[in-house]
Amino acid sequence: MFGIGFPELLLILAVALLVFGPKRLPELARTLGRVVGRVRAASRGFQREIEREMRDVDPFGAGPSPPVPPPSAAPPPGPEAGSDNAPSGEKGP
Repeated sequence: MFGIGFPELLLILAVALLVFGPKRLPELARTLGRVVGRVRAASRGFQREIEREMRDVDPFGAGPSPPVPPPSAAPPPGPEAGSDNAPSGEKGP
């Protein structure tokens, strides 16, 4: 993970033993183990959330597609009322 081999790990443990002493070292190891476990759990939760969001988003970045209205709700085709192209019923000037 960090490129630490066995000799380096032994050196770190020896320095920790000298600094903290034999009585506090097990307590510190337990605390460090709990912290690492919580960080890993939070990381997994964050990763799952990101993956879930990536599945829900449109691949072109438009976001979720808007709902399509039912066909009966669409306006009927034809000229719009009040437009210049609508027949007025009068013939020429």
